[in-house]
Amino acid sequence: MKAVGLYQYLPIDDENALIDVDIDQPHAPAGHDLLVAVKAISVNPVDTKVRSPKDQTESSPRVLGWDAAGEVVALGSDVEHYKVGDRVYYAGDITRAGSNSELQLVDERITGKMPNTLDFAQAAALPLTSITAWEALFERMGICPEGQDANKSILIIGAAGGVGSIAIQLAKQLAQLNVIATASRDDTINWVKQMGADQVINHRKPLDEELKTLNIETVDYILCLNATDQHWQAMANAIAPQGHICSIVETEHPVDLGLLKSKSASFSWEFMFTRAMFQTDDMIEQQKLLNRIAAGIDQGELQGTMKECIKPINAQNLRRVHGLLESGKAIGKVVLTHWE
Repeated sequence: MKAVGLYQYLPIDDENALIDVDIDQPHAPAGHDLLVAVKAISVNPVDTKVRSPKDQTESSPRVLGWDAAGEVVALGSDVEHYKVGDRVYYAGDITRAGSNSELQLVDERITGKMPNTLDFAQAAALPLTSITAWEALFERMGICPEGQDANKSILIIGAAGGVGSIAIQLAKQLAQLNVIATASRDDTINWVKQMGADQVINHRKPLDEELKTLNIETVDYILCLNATDQHWQAMANAIAPQGHICSIVETEHPVDLGLLKSKSASFSWEFMFTRAMFQTDDMIEQQKLLNRIAAGIDQGELQGTMKECIKPINAQNLRRVHGLLESGKAIGKVVLTHWE
């Protein structure tokens, strides 16, 4: 079957960084696995990080990709929630072969039914970012998705990317928070406003000082989607007493958690692959939240985040999208669809 993979970990401007390959089809699904015919994929920073240059080679092509939408073509013996022909969307499991192939095995417990009102390309933009944003907001920081924390404030740093685009919506439409987003260019400012941000500040300036220009001294929650090291002092200054900070971006150097002590503020990480990596007892929560996102899309309370759709799915186009993400200029999600 067709796939895009790699043997070497190379800079993205090297044509061998990602190559078109022909690989064996997956074995018949067992247990909770679904076999999915992949119709569309999208790209996330995790793809570029895994692919980034390193002194390592693969004896068989490694297939990346952690966002897909497609159709179920076969079921494992323990599958309970799907049937052949169902349209599904998912982010998958970083410890398994990715979605940049015509067929993929994925655990039903981390798979959701696609929104009825979206096509495959639009649906493929949502899974990884939606899981990340939902877990960060409602599980790590404990915000109520039913509006019990209405009118509290959240600062979303780096809000114009994929996670930020859906996090703004979840925080605004479900939790009913006052959403302050960060963006630094006219196009990104317009995008975060389109997603529902109430106010926008510039993350190229100290964020605590930027908040003060809005007459905001502190915020109840901070979701950091960019440069945790760079913004740590400003986040510590800006978080409210007993507030919560969550980041998805690993640090390059130790940060001083002691800055949060006098405020009894908390910090947590969000990594959406945790449940699948460790086979946690609550893996099915990702299926539930993806189905909740789908319902929100179909009911009109949430909107899709696809910014661009590229055809077909091949190595040349994937290299282009990897390069866009590495440039730091991507807005929303970029999707690829249709195999040649």
